[in-house]
Amino acid sequence: MSDSRDESPLPESAQSEAASEHGMSRRQLLRHAGWFGSAVVLTVAGGEVVSHIAHDRDGAAAASATADANALRFVQVSDSHIGFQGPANTDVTGSFSEALDQINTLGFRPDFVMHTGDLTHLSTPAQFDQVQQMLGGVRAGRVFTVPGEHDSVGDAGKAYRQRFGAGTTGDGWYSFDTHGVHFIALVNTLSLEKLGHLGQDQIDFVRKDVAGLNSDTPIVVFSHIPLFAMYPQWGWSTDDALQVLALFKRFSSVTCLNGHVHQLFSKTEGNITFHSATTTAYPLPAPGHGPAPTPQTLPAGRLKSALGIRTVTYRRGTAALALTDQRLV
Repeated sequence: MSDSRDESPLPESAQSEAASEHGMSRRQLLRHAGWFGSAVVLTVAGGEVVSHIAHDRDGAAAASATADANALRFVQVSDSHIGFQGPANTDVTGSFSEALDQINTLGFRPDFVMHTGDLTHLSTPAQFDQVQQMLGGVRAGRVFTVPGEHDSVGDAGKAYRQRFGAGTTGDGWYSFDTHGVHFIALVNTLSLEKLGHLGQDQIDFVRKDVAGLNSDTPIVVFSHIPLFAMYPQWGWSTDDALQVLALFKRFSSVTCLNGHVHQLFSKTEGNITFHSATTTAYPLPAPGHGPAPTPQTLPAGRLKSALGIRTVTYRRGTAALALTDQRLV
């Protein structure tokens, strides 16, 4: 595995620059847009992609957590797009079902499963019914979700929240703790112009949420749209994310997991590591490859190699989370 890292933390000016209208100056946007060219190159073997969130000295400890019965183990699945119809995947229900079967045959019961958005394609009642029923068959401690923009079509996420928003705050954001890790689930898909957007109420929620945490508490943040400027030209960024990221500067380990882009991508800056997940529906082009992020039709037999799930393991006493991205092959 080859790892390209920026050893410097977020710039000291981040908080003041984040006070602009959308929290990200043009200079910062352009600087962070350059991240795509210096991505972590992940190792692929046997249909799995393995990465460690931490410096190499922590990697062995993280890997050993797989065999630790007391370790936290959860699964991220994303972008099932139930209801999509097109040549890129003529059976998204079938591929999502395969992904859920893969979760159920991991050899362990995950503490929870997180779906990071675009559960449905058009937010219809029938699509929400179907995905809710399918997620109900997952053998895990709990199932969590965050909405994608496809889950908020025409109603600002009202139908989504009626199905999946119990116990959440505002437009559906929330946090929880388990195994010594603090998790935050954000909603950045409801005020879209081009980029994702959090809004001041949600930023204030995060500020209060982390205020009482010790700085050595591992933080994991879920969102649909990336919290870094992966490719702003296609809307693959969140315009006020730096206001939230500034709140995490004092923590030793922060991991941000997102969907939306339908492909694996990783970047570390300072104490924060960003990981985009693949999809269970259809691939999108790499940033800049083509005029727009439209569904890609792959040659026969190759679709499943672009789809998959992610397992994450954490063992108390280490500074690392271990990620394994498994293809549906």
